[in-house]
Amino acid sequence: MNIRPARHDDRAAVLAVEGAAFATPAEAELVAALLEDPTAQPIVSLLAEAEGKPIGHILFTGAVVHSDGAQVPASILAPLAVIPEAQGRGVGRALIDAGIDALTALDIGLVFVLGHIDYYPRAGFRPALPLGLRAPYEIDPAVADAWMVRETRPGLLGAVKGTVRCAGTLMQPELWRE
Repeated sequence: MNIRPARHDDRAAVLAVEGAAFATPAEAELVAALLEDPTAQPIVSLLAEAEGKPIGHILFTGAVVHSDGAQVPASILAPLAVIPEAQGRGVGRALIDAGIDALTALDIGLVFVLGHIDYYPRAGFRPALPLGLRAPYEIDPAVADAWMVRETRPGLLGAVKGTVRCAGTLMQPELWRE
């Protein structure tokens, strides 16, 4: 498997992976919108390939945590997609790890995801609300642990508290319902 930055000419392949990985076109449409959204910068978009065929994609978009008058650089992981025939083989985890490495190099200190509570903790994510890190919109208390964070710069968790502000495309309340 090879993981590399997705290029502009990979757009069709990226959207095909997103379309194959999910039951509805919503995630592919979200990715298309985020890739065109100037407020989503910095973007880290990675494509996983096996035998020259795209099998996975991950997208991280820019965000900030508004904390005591300061703005702490952050990122939102959304979405992570692996085509069905490649699932369960570590592709998603490899994409997360490669993305975290890229964000660390960009000096992004916190990475957030609204995702599956059994999957993302295995990649180092933990519930964000108990740490004082709020999503842009209220998360249903029944799934509050699905709002998770991972630090890329040690010492931020516990020191930074506040509300995340993300790309305009993601600032839609319906996207924050798990």
